[in-house]
Amino acid sequence: MTDWYTSNLILVQATFTGLLLALSVQLPMRTGVFSFAGVGAYGLGSYFAAILVLQYEMDALTAIAIATIAAGIIGLLLGILLQKLDGLYLAMATMAFCLVIGVLVINGGDLTGGSTGLFGVLSDFTSVQLYVIAIIGLILVAITERGRIGRRIDAAREDPELAASMGINVRRYRVNVFAASAMLGGCAGAMNVLVRTTVSSMDIGFPLIVLALTMIIVGGTRSWKGAVIGALIFTWLRYFLEVTGHWQHIVYGVIVVAAAVWIPGGLHGVASDAWRKSRQRRQRRAGTGVLAQVEPERALDEELMAIRTLASDEAKEPQK
Repeated sequence: MTDWYTSNLILVQATFTGLLLALSVQLPMRTGVFSFAGVGAYGLGSYFAAILVLQYEMDALTAIAIATIAAGIIGLLLGILLQKLDGLYLAMATMAFCLVIGVLVINGGDLTGGSTGLFGVLSDFTSVQLYVIAIIGLILVAITERGRIGRRIDAAREDPELAASMGINVRRYRVNVFAASAMLGGCAGAMNVLVRTTVSSMDIGFPLIVLALTMIIVGGTRSWKGAVIGALIFTWLRYFLEVTGHWQHIVYGVIVVAAAVWIPGGLHGVASDAWRKSRQRRQRRAGTGVLAQVEPERALDEELMAIRTLASDEAKEPQK
């Protein structure tokens, strides 16, 4: 086991940084915000951390913290600037943000290393620290899927007008999601450069957008579990496709297209639907045939209960 871990250490590290990158796209999509700001923040975090370590000789954790906070502030400002955009227009604007960052680092001179990038970013950062930070980020995102916050996010995604009529400040949630997404992406980029010791303009930009979006499409957008599935698959897929030689990129593309066409809800969505259907079959076999007749009514009751709970939450906490 130790030998396997040592020989695949780079892939294991890439899985955790890729997980945070996927979460930086999954979180805004779950809120109904089609944004790639987290991918741009990944590039910002990479260069912020590299510059802090190389030029200011900061320790790894301090550099990661500063890079994460700086990326979050930029994400917040971007969210305020783009708060009136939605859908594909918002996606295009945030994609342009990612491409602008690539242009800036290429023309950054000695500060960013130009097209060559920055090398020799040596620090005291360890793999264990990377794993712990990534898991903390995952737990924080998972918390947003539960309780009052989860209900508000679901309401803002499904029907923004209804959510606003119930006292939910949808615009504030959208802006905050930009900041949270940027912090996740910035943290991922900062940790990635500290374990790889190098960063260049080739490591950010459009290919990174495609990778993050692919992870979410195949894994699923409605839960953090989809980001985990996507990060695992597409970090290790290229390793297993090495046997295909020159056909690797073609096989990779076919897998992605097939997943987008036949499992639009992602693998997590397929698994959730299969589990739900399996539970219903078990209930019918157990002699609860009446349950099948009242299942739609129960689903409606549960939805109404969720709306009442959300309304009650908003009544207890007036809009600010």
